[in-house]
Parts: sequence; C-alpha cells; structure tokens
Amino acid sequence: MLAALLSGCMQLFFHPQRTLVDTPQRHGIEYRTDEFRAADGAKLNAWFLPARTGNGGKAKGTVLFLHGNAENISTHFRSVAWLPDEGFNVLVLDYRGYGDSEGVPSLAGMQLDIDAAMRHLVEDPAIDPDRIVVYGQSLGGALAIAYVAHSAYRSHIRAVVIDSAFSDYRLIVRQKLASTWLTWPLQWLPWMTVDDTYSPAASVASISPLPLLLLHGDKDEVVPFEHSQMLFELARDPKELWIVPGAGHTESVASEAVRKRLVAYLVRHTSD
Repeated sequence: MLAALLSGCMQLFFHPQRTLVDTPQRHGIEYRTDEFRAADGAKLNAWFLPARTGNGGKAKGTVLFLHGNAENISTHFRSVAWLPDEGFNVLVLDYRGYGDSEGVPSLAGMQLDIDAAMRHLVEDPAIDPDRIVVYGQSLGGALAIAYVAHSAYRSHIRAVVIDSAFSDYRLIVRQKLASTWLTWPLQWLPWMTVDDTYSPAASVASISPLPLLLLHGDKDEVVPFEHSQMLFELARDPKELWIVPGAGHTESVASEAVRKRLVAYLVRHTSD
C-alpha cells in the first residue's frame, strides 16, 4: 500500500496518451512531422507549424511549445495554432512516452527532451536560431522554467512565456491531497515521494536576464493563480505577470485581446 502511494505521487504529473486524435491538417494548418533523438537515445516526435509570412517573407521568430501533463500534441496544438498566422513558426513537442515519442515519462527525461528540441531548432537551417521563444503550459511551464534556467542554449532564447504553471511539485501535490477529506491526512507524502529537483520556484530567478512572462487565469481550479504570483515574486527582472480575468486552466490565450497583447510582447522581444 505504501509503495503504491509512493510511486503514485509522481505519476500524478504524467497522463500520456499514445493515440493521436487530431492533426493541424484537419484545420487547414500547414505542418510537418519532425523526429529527433534525445541525448539518451529516445526518439521524439514533434510537429512543426511554419509561419505564414507570404511572398517568401521571414518568420518573426520560432516558438517551442511545451504542453501540459495529459494526452499529447494532438490535443494541445490548438493552443498555439494561431501563431503561424501572426508570423511565428511553432514546434510542438511530445515528451517521451507521449504520442509517437518513445520512452517512459520522467522529469529528468523530459529535460533531455526539451534540450533535444532546442538543439533541433538551433541546427535547422530554415529558421533563425537566435529568435526562439520557449512557451510552456501547466506542467510544460514548470518544465520550461527549470530547463531554461540551466540550458546550454540560453543564448538562442529571446523570451520565456509560462502559462498556468505550478511553482513547486511538492506544494501542488500537497494542495491536491489537502483538497478532500479522504486524502487530507496524507499531506506529508510529497516530502517523501515527490522529486523536487526541478522545482520551478528554485530555478525561476536564474532565468534572468532573459525576459519572463507569466500568464494565469484567475478562475484556474487546477493550479491556483497564486502559484504564478509566487513565481513572479521569486523571479528577477525583466519580468511580467498577467492575471487574466475569468480564464480557467490554460485558457489565458483563448481571449483575442490577450492574444494580441502576447503577439506584441513576442514581437518586442524577437525584434532586433
């Protein structure tokens, strides 16, 4: 029983799905499938959505999108499928164990996956390797903070956008356990069972001097927006925090007004 509880805490963060249920093509969006390998040999799958620039124009930049803990890229790509129309390339990565990517999910392995995606972008002759933005949602945001803080590719990153992320692995599990009477007595478990090596709270200050934007809906019932407030307080300048009224979990960019504001932010930081 205890062993099951110990292993179950970390599994709260990973809910992969192998089946791809949708594609950008079904929505009239141009894309290609990219494959590359992580440093430990895991073969990874990603979708590349090219910027719609017209007349052979250059993309404004490239966004590496890191999705949340459930399903796979086929259910998450629509969160950023509007960015190509705004002149940005997008690479949507599936972590190991998700979709068509090999392996079993783990926090350490996912750091290797993100690194492989960055390497893939930097080595792609068709994109500008010095106009990359890392954009993470929920678990993807937590992963992005830890990755960018220590990445060997930091010099290629222009900005970091984090949407609906939690501030600490142990804290979010403790909050979930405390939310029901059945699991309330188990709040001590995260301190024994949850790997906090990649805690966003411990890494966020090291993102500076890269620009950091934190987005969070004030109606988020999955990850309370106070987590982004905590990350904002711990981060160093330059930093911005946008609390989006009425938005739920990962719904911040559902608003056309927020999208326009985000595009302006991206253009500001990817322009010379």
